[in-house]
Order: sequence, then structure tokens, then C-alpha cells
Amino acid sequence: MATDFLARCDAIEECYEFMLAYAGQGLPGDRGSSSGSQLRAFLRRATDAMHGLGESCAVLVRQQNLQPVERYQAFLSVLERDAQNSLAACDLVLAQPSISSQLIDNLNASIHLRALLTDLFLLAEALKPTMPREDAVPAGEPEDFSA
Repeated sequence: MATDFLARCDAIEECYEFMLAYAGQGLPGDRGSSSGSQLRAFLRRATDAMHGLGESCAVLVRQQNLQPVERYQAFLSVLERDAQNSLAACDLVLAQPSISSQLIDNLNASIHLRALLTDLFLLAEALKPTMPREDAVPAGEPEDFSA
């Protein structure tokens, strides 16, 4: 039921957590390091998750008949815009021949990515009471591994 949406949320949150750690490494680029190749894999997985994120959530809203539907639809428009903005930023980073820790630190600080993460946390809390126990949405910000 909620598995597609939850998997997308997990991919985006896991990428953000990995990027926090990567930014703290002070690497001049991603070539020649295992964390560099992992970084690109995490970013690709997150961008895949961002494609269709709004529709995935819309399916969940329809399946669970969440009311008032117009309130959910309005928020889904915000979610989709934030996902598209974050996708553009992540795609720009992926297009670079070399991805430094500083570039990732700037992506982490991007208001677009932060807005998307906040949208997901807000939605997770809003959906919690409607989710069956096995589909329960974990809530809270990702742990900061950069320190």
C-alpha cells in the first residue's frame, strides 16, 4: 500500500544522511574514493525517488481515502514543486565531472532540498495515524553524521 511512497522517502533521507558525512570529509572530488562512487549511487537513487514522488503520494491519499482531500491535494502540489526543485539541484551536481565535499555541502544547505525533506517529515507525521502498523512511517530528521 504505502511501500512505494515509503521507499522513495527512505532513498531521499538516506542520500541526505550520506551527503552530510561526505561533506565533512573535505574531499576535493569523488574520483578514486569509495565514498565518491557511493555518493553518485545515493544521488541517483534519490533522484529516481524524486521522479513521480507527488504521484506516489497522491496514490496513497486516494487508497486511504484521506479527508479533506482538497487539503492533501494542495500539499501534494507543494511536495511536487519541492521535489522538482530538488531534482534540478541534484541533477546539476550529478552532471559535474568531479563532486567535491564543498559542492555537496552547498547542496545540503540548499533551501530546495531542505524544503523537500521537511515536506516529507510533515507528511510522515500527518500520515502516521492513518497507516497500518506494518507501513508505519518513521518520523524525524535524519541523524547528522557530519560531526
